[in-house]
Amino acid sequence: MAVRIEKETIIGEVLDIAPHAAPLFFAIGMHCLGCPHSRGETVEEACMVHGVDCDSFLTQLNYFLEAYEANAEENA
Repeated sequence: MAVRIEKETIIGEVLDIAPHAAPLFFAIGMHCLGCPHSRGETVEEACMVHGVDCDSFLTQLNYFLEAYEANAEENA
């Protein structure tokens, strides 16, 4: 089962467990994922800074992670 990402989850933690999620952060304008400040932000803070609805982004992110994991299991 995929890890559930919440508003309080730190961006660095998301990227550590699911580096394949980086394009979703790029899509909301968060291009500097490697800089210390962005990796220490929560998902909620990143959404606020980039003018993105956090609940919608979390739905998309968690759906992506679940689908990615399901696909990996099918191909294992």
